[in-house]
Amino acid sequence: MGNDGGSIPTRRELVKESAKPKTLTEMKEKQQEHLAHRWSQCPLSHTALKKPIVADYAGDLYNKDAIIQFLLPDDASTLDKAEAEGFLGGRVKGLKDVVEVQFEVEHDERKNIDKWVCPVTGKELGPAVKAVYLVPCGHAFSQEAIKEMNSSDCVQCSHTYDTARDVLPILPTTEADKQFVIDRIEKLREQGLAHSLRKDKSGKKRKAKDVADEDKAMNGKSIDSVKNGDSKSAGIKNSSTASLAARVLEEEEAKKKRRLLNENETIQSLYSKGDKKHKDADFMTRGFSIPAGAKHG
Repeated sequence: MGNDGGSIPTRRELVKESAKPKTLTEMKEKQQEHLAHRWSQCPLSHTALKKPIVADYAGDLYNKDAIIQFLLPDDASTLDKAEAEGFLGGRVKGLKDVVEVQFEVEHDERKNIDKWVCPVTGKELGPAVKAVYLVPCGHAFSQEAIKEMNSSDCVQCSHTYDTARDVLPILPTTEADKQFVIDRIEKLREQGLAHSLRKDKSGKKRKAKDVADEDKAMNGKSIDSVKNGDSKSAGIKNSSTASLAARVLEEEEAKKKRRLLNENETIQSLYSKGDKKHKDADFMTRGFSIPAGAKHG
């Protein structure tokens, strides 16, 4: 710090100044960077978003298999449950709390990538375009297209929806949009409905009529057929979702078996098998030859 033959520090190096506040441009760039990440990565599995993709009532996007992993018992899930619950904040208790988002996919020949586009305007859906999806069908559009059409029927599947209630923003950024999704879910819960508009039976005993309704929703497949497939995925009533859950469980079981096999081979490799040359050697002399005339000390 001086008088030692080195450089003499200046006041700028010794006095810590307060950080300069970010400009509006810098804040917007940071927000766009954050949005771009959320439009491409699943926050639960930390992998790229790929079909099937689901959204909760807050408009966050997830890989459906990650949500299934979260809903599985701890011993069958590969997710960090504490981290996942910290992000979800109690918004997802079952598959009724998410809606599968149906994105229109278009291949970009120049970049050789697939992108999500609005089927009406053709604009790419992402951080640069305000996007929405309809409940319960899940078809995604630009917000601009929904306003221009001014219709209560989905142009993709003709499903009727409530224009004031069931047009949900994807990854909302404005305070108005964030407040809208909160007010909506509170009203739905008062009516005994979940985000997907399915009945919310949380904390209530299932009735025979409810079971019959779910059975019909599975296109004639019996609930027992799902239960017999895997006890850990028995609580999932939708047939396609149950098969996805079963596949996830099979993959995890296969990984576990391969890991155990590798561990066994590693352990066995530490021991010699039928090696006559080292049969009488102990762990101090194994692998080394002892001269015939050597005397033991």
